[in-house]
Amino acid sequence: MQEYVKSVKYVKYMEYIKEARSLLTLSLPLVIAQASQTAMGVADTVMAGRVSATDMAAVAIGTSIWLSVILFAHGLLLALTSVVTQLNGAGRHEHIAHQVQQGFWLALILSVLVMGVLYNSQFLISRMRDIDPLLAQKAIGFLHAIMWGVPGYLFFQVLRNQCEGLSRTSPGMVIGCVGLVVNIPINYVFIYGKLGVPALGGVGCGIATASVYWVMLLLMAGYVRYASFLRGILPQKWIIAPDWKTLKHLTELGLPIAMAMFFEVTLFAVVALLVFPLGIVAVAGHQVALNFSSLAFILPMSLSVAATIRVGYRLGEGSVANACVAAWVSLFVGAVFACCTTAFTMTFRQHIASLYSNNHEVVVVASQLMLLAGVYQLSDAMQVIGGGILRGYKDTRSVFLITFTSCWMLGLPSGYLLALTDYLVPAMGPGGFWMGFIIGLTAAAIMMIGRICWWQSRPAGLILQRSAHKIN
Repeated sequence: MQEYVKSVKYVKYMEYIKEARSLLTLSLPLVIAQASQTAMGVADTVMAGRVSATDMAAVAIGTSIWLSVILFAHGLLLALTSVVTQLNGAGRHEHIAHQVQQGFWLALILSVLVMGVLYNSQFLISRMRDIDPLLAQKAIGFLHAIMWGVPGYLFFQVLRNQCEGLSRTSPGMVIGCVGLVVNIPINYVFIYGKLGVPALGGVGCGIATASVYWVMLLLMAGYVRYASFLRGILPQKWIIAPDWKTLKHLTELGLPIAMAMFFEVTLFAVVALLVFPLGIVAVAGHQVALNFSSLAFILPMSLSVAATIRVGYRLGEGSVANACVAAWVSLFVGAVFACCTTAFTMTFRQHIASLYSNNHEVVVVASQLMLLAGVYQLSDAMQVIGGGILRGYKDTRSVFLITFTSCWMLGLPSGYLLALTDYLVPAMGPGGFWMGFIIGLTAAAIMMIGRICWWQSRPAGLILQRSAHKIN
């Protein structure tokens, strides 16, 4: 009997090890791809910061607004990954091409909307309290430049989501690295004024980034056109009429994801705007800490996408038990990586801050905020990976509700009270907002894990029926 129990335990152990290997195999290219995209933002911040603190602050404000709107559109398109991965698991490859074609129509509609919002960004920036006219001008210029890259970015995401839904994460990695390599010299030309181009400072970052998105789209389109694993999946006609029923399903599935991403990103964007009246040093220090914490966020974000793929694929196969294994392995691996990044951030925070700026005051503020950033990295990892798992279960509404509650009902109000008022403690300045991040993200992690446990207690037939209904 004991030998039988040991044998069963060994089999279960090997299942978890096998799942961890599959997860890491998917995650590594995602990490590199996400790192290249984040590094583009880091390069923009560093290179603009070498011009002036005003240019760095302009890029910070512009990026906050840009991310708020573009990631909303990005989140809507993430529904395509969930749909494709479950169709792939179920062996229904003949339906994938149609979903991708409708994804392009959705991306086109979103491009028009996002570009309209960015074009009119001056109405928001001009209403910021006590904003310096030069800073406002540079931030608006940055947004007006980067908005021309919106279609390239969103169409690229459609093709990338198709590949990742088919468990092919390497194309996004390779093309993302190419984008980073191309971004740096283009930044150099437009920021500092080379090859006959006038020096544009922070505005040049927007021009460079928009250009890189179109380069990445062309490279991904070329890859998809000739990739062997897509020969039986590519459509016979590339342009077809919109299928409003499919678009409705993609929107219903993607809208909660988009809203969740929007509320999470706008939390950081609103905080950046609230920090602005505290002075250029506070804004720059906050941006440095936020920019580096986004680097640490690469690992859990990539694991979140991989978790969606693995859980969705297992459910497509009809294996609820294996989906459960994939979920808990994802959370465990994420926790291990989060502990490592926390230790690194806390140990080297002053050295890291000095890489961004040679201004001593900025370095001091940034290093203090990075200490708080290290505290919330475990909670941040658990909540984002938990969201990825729930997307695999097609439970996107709960992700939205949890994110909204944790960010806007807990994180922002508590951060505001701690940072700018004396109601609880003497006003803490930027550090108070980061304490709010810790409160909000910890609450989100607890609620995400609780929701996962609730789903795994449901009957297997109900889970499979619900997830299949979402892609019919």
